Amino acid sequence: MTETPIKTRRDGGILEVTLDRPKANAIDLATSRIMGQVFRDFRDDDSLRVAILRAEGDKFFCPGWDLKAAADGDAVDGDYGVGGFGGLQELPGLNKPVIAAVNGICCGGGLELALSCDLIVASHNASFALPEIRSGTVADAASCKLPKRIPYHVAMDLLLTGRWFDPAEALQWGLLRQVTSPETLLDSVWDLARLLDSGPPLVMAAIKEVVREAEDMKFQDAMNKITKSQFKTVETLYGSEDQLEGARAFAEKRDPVWKGK
Repeated sequence: MTETPIKTRRDGGILEVTLDRPKANAIDLATSRIMGQVFRDFRDDDSLRVAILRAEGDKFFCPGWDLKAAADGDAVDGDYGVGGFGGLQELPGLNKPVIAAVNGICCGGGLELALSCDLIVASHNASFALPEIRSGTVADAASCKLPKRIPYHVAMDLLLTGRWFDPAEALQWGLLRQVTSPETLLDSVWDLARLLDSGPPLVMAAIKEVVREAEDMKFQDAMNKITKSQFKTVETLYGSEDQLEGARAFAEKRDPVWKGK
């Protein structure tokens, strides 16, 4: 096992986070806490705008919880760290886009981790499942998220049977943005990350906060909260230099220069 289960690389405003725990990239409590620290620092660093989550190797993205660590004493209800399992599922105030690059097996908590990202790109050799039901446990995060992402009956099929499904089906139901070859996966994800990095960060922050907070609100209640400036990111956006820059650039028929302020 590697001494450092999480590797990071940054290029401009993009942070690449790599899960590297041979043989299967399963996540134990210590790794989850490290991931939480990494994504918390990403959230709080104004110079970073987009994160990529990937895994080392081509056989496993992540199978989720490390059962061997659990057998050695890691409690299932232990301290996962500031962001919950995998550092993302419960990290508050993460108003920056995160892209998952999925290669190989992505199941259980690994699929729940991918669902915590905003966009998922997968290679043709990826495979997906929520097999918790077969071991008598609940895919808790997926049970909360999946029926809101894809048709209810499809989500229930996947949760109740634990069956495997391929990238073509995941793309069909809208779980994936794109399917690539294994060789071009990272290039495609980095191209997408650069596109997002070139966009207006204050607008993206507002989109993420509104989408997150409005998920369990009635439409009119959410709209009222926006118009009353009760979303911090929206209020920041509409009083910003970037908002004026966007209008000026449109009027002057040029590309805007976003400063994030």
